[in-house]
This record gives sequence, C-alpha cells and structure tokens, in this order.
Amino acid sequence: MFGMTPRKMAEACHGIYTGAEEAADIEITGAVLDSRKVEKDYLFIATRGERVDGHSFIDTTYEKGALCVLGEEPPKDSERPYIQVEDSFAALKAIAEYYRKCLDIKVVGITGSVGKTSTKEFIASVLAEKYKVLKTEGNFNNEVGLPLTVLKLCREHEIAVLEMGISDFGEMHRLSQIARPDICVMTNIEQCHLENLGDRAGILRAKSEIFDFIQKDGRVIVNGEDDMLASISKVEGKAPIQFGMDGSKAVWADRVVSKGLFGSEALIHTPLGEFPAKVPLPGGHMVYNALAATAVGIELGLSLAQIAEGIRKVQAVGGRSNIKQQGTLVVIDDCYNANPVSMKAALDLLCTAKGHRTAILGDMFELGEREVSLHEEIGAYAAEKNIDWLICVGKLSKHMYDKACETYGNMVSVQGIPKQGAVSYFETREELLVELQKNPLNKTTVLVKASHGMGFDEVVRMLERQA
Repeated sequence: MFGMTPRKMAEACHGIYTGAEEAADIEITGAVLDSRKVEKDYLFIATRGERVDGHSFIDTTYEKGALCVLGEEPPKDSERPYIQVEDSFAALKAIAEYYRKCLDIKVVGITGSVGKTSTKEFIASVLAEKYKVLKTEGNFNNEVGLPLTVLKLCREHEIAVLEMGISDFGEMHRLSQIARPDICVMTNIEQCHLENLGDRAGILRAKSEIFDFIQKDGRVIVNGEDDMLASISKVEGKAPIQFGMDGSKAVWADRVVSKGLFGSEALIHTPLGEFPAKVPLPGGHMVYNALAATAVGIELGLSLAQIAEGIRKVQAVGGRSNIKQQGTLVVIDDCYNANPVSMKAALDLLCTAKGHRTAILGDMFELGEREVSLHEEIGAYAAEKNIDWLICVGKLSKHMYDKACETYGNMVSVQGIPKQGAVSYFETREELLVELQKNPLNKTTVLVKASHGMGFDEVVRMLERQA
C-alpha cells in the first residue's frame, strides 16, 4: 500500500483521525477485517457482523502491531492512531477507490454468470509470463472482497486481475467505481441470481454496469457466442473484441481435442497468427477461458509464445473442477458454487471419465420462480447422460431426484456402488455423510457439486479421508 498513511486514509473516507501525530504519516503496509490476520503496521478495519463485532478486538490488534484502527465507535485511547467513521464498510470502499486512482497500473475486470474464477486464473497465468500480477483470491469478488484485494496492491505489482461478482442491480456499478478497469472481460450471461435480476436481460443490464467506470481508452472482451453479449455493439466508442469457436471472431479456436479429465488441445487463431495450445484443465468450457486469456494477453502486449506458456501453466482452484486422484477413487471437486449451466458443464466433464461415474449434486440457490423447473432440468440431463449413480441432496434437489427417476426408474441403492441407472436422495448433507461413512465410495469417478451454501466441501473432505 505504497503512499497510504492514516492521514490520507482518513481524508479518503471522510473520517476523523485521532492519536499520535507522528503516526499519521507512516505508511500502512496492509489492511484487514480479520483481527487474526493483523501484522506490523497494518490497518485493522473494525466491522459489525451478524455474530462478531470487530470493535471488541481493537486492543488485541494494537498489541499485534497494528499501526492504526478504523472503526465506528469513538476511540478508547486518544493516543493510539484511530480513524472514526460512520460506516466501516463504506469507508473501506472509499479508501480502495482513492487508492486505485493513485495507482499507475492496468486493471482487468472479469464478470459473467459462469466461469469467472477459472477465467481469472487463465488470464492471471498468461499475464504472469510478462508482468507482476495480483489476482483475486478465493471468493473476494464482492463489495468487501474486491476493495480488500485492491488494498493488497504493492509497489511491485504491474497488473491487477479482479473477479467481480454480483447478485443485484447497483452492485457492479459500485465495484466498477473502485476497480476502474482498463479491460473488461465478460464470460457469458446465464440463469443465475434470477431472484433479484429477473431474467437474462436483467442480468446483462446488471453485469454491464462494469462499463460505468471503464477507463477512456479501455477495451471490452466478450464471449461472442453468447447471444446477449454479442448484442453489445460499442463501449466508449469501440466494438468489443469477441472470442469463440469460429473464424468470425477476433480470437478463435479449432482442432479442439479433448483429453478427458486431463484437459484439451486446440489451435488458437489471433490477429497476430496462430499457435497450438495445451489447456490443462478439463472441460470444453476451459478452451473458452483460454481464448479470453489470449485476447487479454494480446491487448497487453504479450507474444503468442508467452500466451501459450501461460495457458499451459494454469492450475485448478479448489472447489472448481479440481481433479483429485485418491487411490481407486477420482474426485471432481466442483463444490464451490452451482447454477444450471455449470451443473450441465460439470456433468459433461464427468462423462469424459472412464469406468464407473457417480454424481453427488446438491441444491442450486437464487434461481427465483424457476427453481423447481431448473432442478428438474438437471435431473433429466443427468439421466440422459447415463450417469451410473446420481445422488441428489437437499430440499430443492428432491425435484432433481424425482425427474431423474422418471428416466432411470426408482432404483434407490444404499449398499456399495450400484449398477448403471441408480438414483438416491438425501434431504440433508448430514444424512449423506452418515451414509458415506457406512458405505464408502471406491472404484468410481465422483463429481461433487452444489451451491456454496450447501457446504459440500465437507463431502469432498470425507471422500478424501476414506480413499
């Protein structure tokens, strides 16, 4: 956080600084909301949560070396550096916005309904072949995580690759105000967060708020095969750069060869020429991520050789199509989140596996009025794919189970691994865990996928322990 001091932060968020005057102009080295992560000369931002009030840890953070604390309560000790504000979360965003304006670096902002995180990983891996890159970690893609990521930028960073996730109108506008992207990448517009955004047209409007603060010379890169994204004609007077699987796009691929769970190979075409690419992550959708990364790399001056090497080096993120070999069990850990499109893509990936195939699928949240029909749609899709054993978990997934049974027949099995066409249902994750404890899976490839709130990471951990 070069150049950021308690005094500048107080000015940026319209807070009131109190404490030792000599500390007001010392550079702060980091900012956190979690008191356990405080290090020397950090700013601790005290916030009020549903279960924990950060203000109760203020004294502890000073003892751990915090240079300054920002909070909503009056300071208990007038000698210690403190910034008092009305709203700690609003202050965090204001400070991050101010800091971003001070930085002479490029920012790549990534949004879309599906594939934001994997696309971020591809783009960051490619750009790291030439630049010092900071990328969004974990799920830090919202109005708390994104400003905290911006505040992690240090002197050595040359580019920030920021994932930007929303669930309602206005959120992307505020994220864009902080990030002020030089390049906006949009993966697709699918049926996610329908509860607040209504339909795909509403999703496009909400996601397009990323353009509200795009830099004047900024560029937009979109999946040209998405009908909603293809309808974007110009942003800041420039047509978006499109990627896809046909020669009408600026960046496109052909000769795609699936290597199953070991990724794909493709020939990628660009305005600078073509190159063979080895895409190490499984699933055809990963080729699209590689195309997006290629388009960004070209915009930022990388050679085709550098882009190819960055694609080859990309690694899976936990909870997102992460393949784990556990003895006779292969686990496809895709439990971070789920929606109808990503569910189908994950089932397609499972079908590339050899031998017996099991899918443990849980509820998909925030689907609004169509939540029943969309869960039924996934049940039918799994049945059509002839998954050997489909395990549905959660109240909404009962609709998935019922629809699958129409095709499979109601062959519920709880003893070992059944033959093709079996469907099982558990109302809760806990019930599933009890059953898996009694009858561990083996000699199968198992997909684990559900919305994040289902906590399916516990299912993955149990499978790993048992193998």
